[in-house]
Amino acid sequence: MDLIPVRRQSASEGVFEQLVDRLLSGEVSPGQELPAERVLTEALGVNRQAVREALKRLAQAGLVRIHQGEPTRALDYRRSANLDLLSRLLFTPQGRPDARVIRSIMEMRASIGPDAARQAARRASAQARHDIVSIAREMQDTDELDSLASHDLRFWETIIDASDNIAYRLAFNSLRETYEPMSSALSPLFASELSASGLRVTLAGHINEDRSDEARDTASQLLALGTAAMNEAFASFETKE
Repeated sequence: MDLIPVRRQSASEGVFEQLVDRLLSGEVSPGQELPAERVLTEALGVNRQAVREALKRLAQAGLVRIHQGEPTRALDYRRSANLDLLSRLLFTPQGRPDARVIRSIMEMRASIGPDAARQAARRASAQARHDIVSIAREMQDTDELDSLASHDLRFWETIIDASDNIAYRLAFNSLRETYEPMSSALSPLFASELSASGLRVTLAGHINEDRSDEARDTASQLLALGTAAMNEAFASFETKE
Protein backbone atom coordinates (compact mmCIF):
# COMPACT_ATOMS: atom_id res chain seq x y z
CA MET A 1 0.00 0.00 0.00
CA ASP A 2 1.63 3.29 -1.11
CA LEU A 3 1.19 6.03 1.48
CA ILE A 4 2.50 9.58 1.73
CA PRO A 5 3.36 11.60 4.83
CA VAL A 6 0.52 13.68 6.25
CA ARG A 7 1.32 17.40 6.10
CA ARG A 8 -2.04 19.17 6.30
CA GLN A 9 -5.30 18.68 8.27
CA SER A 10 -5.12 17.22 11.75
CA ALA A 11 -2.90 14.17 11.84
CA SER A 12 -5.73 11.71 12.54
CA GLU A 13 -7.91 13.30 9.84
CA GLY A 14 -5.11 12.99 7.31
CA VAL A 15 -4.58 9.33 8.17
CA PHE A 16 -8.31 8.65 7.97
CA GLU A 17 -8.64 10.33 4.56
CA GLN A 18 -5.77 8.40 3.03
CA LEU A 19 -6.93 5.06 4.34
CA VAL A 20 -10.57 5.62 3.41
CA ASP A 21 -9.56 6.42 -0.18
CA ARG A 22 -7.61 3.20 -0.46
CA LEU A 23 -10.35 1.11 1.11
CA LEU A 24 -13.07 2.50 -1.16
CA SER A 25 -10.93 2.32 -4.30
CA GLY A 26 -10.45 -1.42 -3.85
CA GLU A 27 -6.70 -1.07 -3.38
CA VAL A 28 -7.24 -2.89 -0.09
CA SER A 29 -9.53 -5.88 -0.62
CA PRO A 30 -12.13 -7.10 1.88
CA GLY A 31 -10.43 -9.40 4.39
CA GLN A 32 -6.98 -8.02 3.66
CA GLU A 33 -4.82 -6.98 6.60
CA LEU A 34 -3.95 -3.32 6.97
CA PRO A 35 -0.35 -2.50 7.83
CA ALA A 36 0.46 -2.61 11.53
CA GLU A 37 0.14 0.59 13.56
CA ARG A 38 3.93 0.92 13.71
CA VAL A 39 4.21 0.69 9.93
CA LEU A 40 1.42 3.23 9.40
CA THR A 41 3.00 5.58 11.93
CA GLU A 42 6.33 5.51 10.10
CA ALA A 43 4.89 5.71 6.58
CA LEU A 44 2.56 8.60 7.35
CA GLY A 45 4.91 10.55 9.60
CA VAL A 46 2.45 10.81 12.49
CA ASN A 47 2.28 9.53 16.04
CA ARG A 48 0.61 6.29 17.02
CA GLN A 49 -2.33 8.06 18.68
CA ALA A 50 -3.27 9.68 15.36
CA VAL A 51 -3.23 6.27 13.68
CA ARG A 52 -5.36 4.72 16.41
CA GLU A 53 -7.92 7.52 16.21
CA ALA A 54 -8.13 7.12 12.43
CA LEU A 55 -8.53 3.34 12.67
CA LYS A 56 -11.27 3.79 15.25
CA ARG A 57 -13.14 6.11 12.85
CA LEU A 58 -12.74 3.55 10.06
CA ALA A 59 -14.21 0.86 12.30
CA GLN A 60 -17.13 3.11 13.23
CA ALA A 61 -17.75 3.73 9.51
CA GLY A 62 -17.90 -0.03 8.88
CA LEU A 63 -14.74 -0.08 6.77
CA VAL A 64 -12.44 -2.16 8.97
CA ARG A 65 -12.68 -4.64 11.83
CA ILE A 66 -10.44 -4.22 14.85
CA HIS A 67 -9.86 -7.08 17.29
CA GLN A 68 -7.48 -6.79 20.21
CA GLY A 69 -4.28 -8.67 19.48
CA GLU A 70 -5.21 -9.35 15.84
CA PRO A 71 -4.46 -7.48 12.60
CA THR A 72 -6.93 -4.84 11.49
CA ARG A 73 -8.76 -6.16 8.43
CA ALA A 74 -10.67 -4.40 5.67
CA LEU A 75 -14.39 -5.09 5.43
CA ASP A 76 -16.64 -5.16 2.39
CA TYR A 77 -18.26 -1.76 2.86
CA ARG A 78 -21.25 -2.86 0.76
CA ARG A 79 -22.14 -5.22 3.61
CA SER A 80 -20.89 -3.33 6.65
CA ALA A 81 -21.17 0.42 6.07
CA ASN A 82 -24.23 2.67 6.18
CA LEU A 83 -25.62 5.70 4.38
CA ASP A 84 -23.02 7.98 5.94
CA LEU A 85 -20.67 6.68 3.26
CA LEU A 86 -22.87 7.81 0.39
CA SER A 87 -21.31 11.23 -0.18
CA ARG A 88 -17.83 9.69 -0.37
CA LEU A 89 -18.91 7.19 -2.99
CA LEU A 90 -20.30 9.89 -5.27
CA PHE A 91 -16.95 10.34 -7.00
CA THR A 92 -14.50 7.74 -8.26
CA PRO A 93 -10.88 7.75 -7.04
CA GLN A 94 -10.10 9.70 -10.24
CA GLY A 95 -12.50 12.45 -9.17
CA ARG A 96 -15.21 11.68 -11.72
CA PRO A 97 -18.89 11.34 -10.83
CA ASP A 98 -19.81 7.68 -10.38
CA ALA A 99 -22.86 7.12 -12.59
CA ARG A 100 -23.94 3.97 -10.73
CA VAL A 101 -23.93 5.75 -7.37
CA ILE A 102 -25.87 8.68 -8.81
CA ARG A 103 -28.38 6.28 -10.34
CA SER A 104 -28.74 4.58 -6.96
CA ILE A 105 -29.33 7.90 -5.22
CA MET A 106 -31.98 8.90 -7.74
CA GLU A 107 -33.72 5.54 -7.35
CA MET A 108 -33.76 5.83 -3.56
CA ARG A 109 -35.10 9.39 -3.83
CA ALA A 110 -37.82 8.26 -6.24
CA SER A 111 -38.83 5.45 -3.88
CA ILE A 112 -38.79 7.28 -0.56
CA GLY A 113 -40.34 10.58 -1.70
CA PRO A 114 -43.71 9.29 -2.92
CA ASP A 115 -44.26 7.04 0.09
CA ALA A 116 -43.24 9.84 2.47
CA ALA A 117 -45.84 12.04 0.78
CA ARG A 118 -48.44 9.28 1.16
CA GLN A 119 -47.68 8.89 4.86
CA ALA A 120 -47.60 12.66 5.38
CA ALA A 121 -51.12 12.90 3.97
CA ARG A 122 -52.20 10.40 6.64
CA ARG A 123 -50.14 11.57 9.61
CA ALA A 124 -49.23 15.24 9.26
CA SER A 125 -50.24 17.68 11.95
CA ALA A 126 -52.32 20.71 11.05
CA GLN A 127 -49.22 22.89 11.34
CA ALA A 128 -47.19 20.64 9.02
CA ARG A 129 -49.97 20.63 6.42
CA HIS A 130 -50.07 24.43 6.57
CA ASP A 131 -46.28 24.66 6.21
CA ILE A 132 -46.19 22.31 3.21
CA VAL A 133 -48.84 24.35 1.40
CA SER A 134 -47.09 27.62 2.29
CA ILE A 135 -43.70 26.51 0.97
CA ALA A 136 -45.26 25.25 -2.27
CA ARG A 137 -46.95 28.61 -2.78
CA GLU A 138 -43.76 30.51 -1.97
CA MET A 139 -42.01 28.57 -4.72
CA GLN A 140 -44.54 29.87 -7.23
CA ASP A 141 -43.22 33.39 -6.67
CA THR A 142 -39.64 32.87 -7.85
CA ASP A 143 -37.81 31.42 -10.82
CA GLU A 144 -34.32 31.80 -9.31
CA LEU A 145 -32.90 28.28 -9.21
CA ASP A 146 -30.79 28.57 -6.05
CA SER A 147 -33.78 29.94 -4.16
CA LEU A 148 -36.00 27.20 -5.55
CA ALA A 149 -33.45 24.55 -4.56
CA SER A 150 -33.29 25.89 -1.02
CA HIS A 151 -37.08 25.99 -0.73
CA ASP A 152 -37.36 22.52 -2.24
CA LEU A 153 -35.11 21.02 0.42
CA ARG A 154 -37.30 22.63 3.08
CA PHE A 155 -40.44 21.40 1.30
CA TRP A 156 -39.28 17.79 1.29
CA GLU A 157 -37.83 18.01 4.79
CA THR A 158 -41.25 19.10 6.05
CA ILE A 159 -42.92 16.23 4.19
CA ILE A 160 -40.39 13.71 5.53
CA ASP A 161 -40.90 14.93 9.09
CA ALA A 162 -44.67 14.87 8.61
CA SER A 163 -44.47 11.23 7.47
CA ASP A 164 -43.29 10.37 11.00
CA ASN A 165 -40.85 7.77 9.63
CA ILE A 166 -37.45 7.93 11.30
CA ALA A 167 -35.85 5.67 8.68
CA TYR A 168 -36.94 8.07 5.93
CA ARG A 169 -35.64 10.99 7.97
CA LEU A 170 -32.18 9.46 8.37
CA ALA A 171 -32.06 8.57 4.67
CA PHE A 172 -33.06 12.15 3.84
CA ASN A 173 -30.22 13.45 6.01
CA SER A 174 -27.73 11.40 4.00
CA LEU A 175 -29.19 12.52 0.68
CA ARG A 176 -29.13 16.15 1.78
CA GLU A 177 -25.51 15.87 2.95
CA THR A 178 -24.62 14.52 -0.48
CA TYR A 179 -26.62 17.14 -2.40
CA GLU A 180 -26.08 20.41 -0.54
CA PRO A 181 -22.34 20.92 -1.26
CA MET A 182 -23.12 20.68 -4.99
CA SER A 183 -26.56 22.31 -5.03
CA SER A 184 -25.49 25.29 -7.16
CA ALA A 185 -24.00 22.99 -9.80
CA LEU A 186 -26.91 20.54 -9.72
CA SER A 187 -29.79 23.04 -9.65
CA PRO A 188 -29.74 23.57 -13.45
CA LEU A 189 -30.09 19.81 -13.95
CA PHE A 190 -33.17 19.81 -11.72
CA ALA A 191 -34.65 22.96 -13.24
CA SER A 192 -37.67 21.20 -14.72
CA GLU A 193 -38.55 19.69 -11.33
CA LEU A 194 -37.77 22.80 -9.30
CA SER A 195 -39.90 24.94 -11.62
CA ALA A 196 -42.88 22.56 -11.63
CA SER A 197 -44.90 24.80 -9.31
CA GLY A 198 -48.26 23.41 -10.46
CA LEU A 199 -47.37 19.83 -9.54
CA ARG A 200 -45.88 20.93 -6.23
CA VAL A 201 -48.94 22.94 -5.24
CA THR A 202 -51.14 20.00 -6.24
CA LEU A 203 -49.02 17.67 -4.12
CA ALA A 204 -49.25 20.03 -1.16
CA GLY A 205 -53.01 20.17 -1.61
CA HIS A 206 -53.32 16.39 -1.60
CA ILE A 207 -51.30 16.18 1.62
CA ASN A 208 -53.36 18.95 3.18
CA GLU A 209 -56.59 17.17 2.25
CA ASP A 210 -55.47 13.73 3.50
CA ARG A 211 -55.56 12.24 -0.01
CA SER A 212 -52.75 9.77 0.44
CA ASP A 213 -52.86 7.87 -2.86
CA GLU A 214 -53.07 11.09 -4.87
CA ALA A 215 -50.18 12.54 -2.85
CA ARG A 216 -48.04 9.48 -3.62
CA ASP A 217 -48.81 9.60 -7.35
CA THR A 218 -48.23 13.35 -7.67
CA ALA A 219 -44.95 13.14 -5.74
CA SER A 220 -43.85 10.39 -8.12
CA GLN A 221 -44.63 12.59 -11.13
CA LEU A 222 -42.75 15.52 -9.61
CA LEU A 223 -39.62 13.57 -8.75
CA ALA A 224 -39.64 11.82 -12.13
CA LEU A 225 -38.85 15.17 -13.75
CA GLY A 226 -35.52 15.38 -11.93
CA THR A 227 -34.77 11.73 -12.55
CA ALA A 228 -35.36 12.09 -16.29
CA ALA A 229 -33.17 15.20 -16.48
CA MET A 230 -30.36 13.52 -14.57
CA ASN A 231 -30.52 10.39 -16.72
CA GLU A 232 -30.40 12.51 -19.87
CA ALA A 233 -27.42 14.48 -18.58
CA PHE A 234 -25.44 11.36 -17.80
CA ALA A 235 -26.35 9.70 -21.08
CA SER A 236 -24.95 12.74 -22.84
CA PHE A 237 -21.84 12.69 -20.64
CA GLU A 238 -21.18 9.02 -21.37
CA THR A 239 -21.68 9.59 -25.11
CA LYS A 240 -19.01 12.30 -25.08
CA GLU A 241 -16.65 9.93 -23.30
